[in-house]
Amino acid sequence: MSTFVAVVLLLLLLPGEQAEAKRTAIPLSLEIAPSDIDRVIVDIEQEPLAPITPWDDVTVQPGDSLSHIFQRVGLTARDVHELITGTTEVKPLSRIKPGQQLSFHIQDGQLLAMKLKQNALTSLVYERTAKGFSATELVREPEVRPRIASATISSSLYKAAEDADMPDGLIMELANIFGGVMDFIYDVRAGDHFIVLYEELYIDGQRYKSGKILAAEYVNRGRSYQAFRYTNALGKTGYYSLNGESMQKAFLRAPLEFSRISSPFNPNRLHPIFKTVRPHRGIDYAAPRGTPVYAAGDGRIIEAGYTKANGNYVIIQHGSQYITKYLHLDRKAVRKGDRVDQRQTIGWVGSTGFATGPHLHYEFLLNGVHRNPSTIIEKLPKARKITATEMAMFKNSVQGMHLQLSTYSVQAGYRSPSTSSVGSG
Repeated sequence: MSTFVAVVLLLLLLPGEQAEAKRTAIPLSLEIAPSDIDRVIVDIEQEPLAPITPWDDVTVQPGDSLSHIFQRVGLTARDVHELITGTTEVKPLSRIKPGQQLSFHIQDGQLLAMKLKQNALTSLVYERTAKGFSATELVREPEVRPRIASATISSSLYKAAEDADMPDGLIMELANIFGGVMDFIYDVRAGDHFIVLYEELYIDGQRYKSGKILAAEYVNRGRSYQAFRYTNALGKTGYYSLNGESMQKAFLRAPLEFSRISSPFNPNRLHPIFKTVRPHRGIDYAAPRGTPVYAAGDGRIIEAGYTKANGNYVIIQHGSQYITKYLHLDRKAVRKGDRVDQRQTIGWVGSTGFATGPHLHYEFLLNGVHRNPSTIIEKLPKARKITATEMAMFKNSVQGMHLQLSTYSVQAGYRSPSTSSVGSG
């Protein structure tokens, strides 16, 4: 009889199909006294394992409230009150939107837990405790897959990048990375080409979105510019050329994405409104209303206001020598005294003040003297470099990415195996 009981227990303890992948060998002791045999058999028959209550998934519909959703899964207004008064994480529950998913764990008519899917990566789980509901944030880690894209310019950077199936965000990032060494409005030529090594993020085998650019090369009129993503010893991440020079220069070549220069720097310009010769001490960039305007460099806001002539304007002090001015803004995003970083949005293109249409008037002053923004940038201080003590670590970090760019360039026919980079920017 003892053999029979041992066989019964072994059958009960063996995992089913769903647990097959997680099966672990554990030594078992099956010594049972003869007097306990009948009791064991009775317990097995009378106390089957309780089934696990499944989660009920509900998708938020237009016009839904939390109360409506609770009713659909068999819960009451009292359950809603108990949840929202029993947790400190109430705001996400008041901001549910159509398309979001709620999952409920209900047992014997009582809510034991609820999960709110905030986005593809983040969920909030509310679990019943003796003191109410505790809220825990669950964050999924997407699978990261490297990808390389390349294209040859025939008309514009954006068209070439679209043909290479690159997302819009990556196109903008590529232009930003090389924005300190190239003007993508005037420098781009047919026949230029680029290679971009970047991350793609996947969830459950499906592409979620593009990630960071890891390395890139742009060849403009035969000159190669390469950039590699690197986080230095202080934890600051940036893009650097192969010789360790930062791609981020002291000032942007242009403080916005613009369609054309509508009026260049000209000390003898005929004013379009007053029809008199008045110096034009800056550059007018034509761009659609609402286009973001960026701080050309790190600095502090010394003026942010409105005048009849300038409209909404912002003035930034960069160290002791440099000042940049931004006029005719539709709206301002900063106030006097704010500290700003390069490429931080300080306002949006408009036509306030004396302006004939939406554009940004941009001025650059060196030691109080107006200079031509399109030419002064070549005379400004050189970009920061990786320190000598960190250079070995930098080289070790980027050598793999450099090899991938070079190998792909040869495979794509951009470069012969014996040809090295023309330059590193």
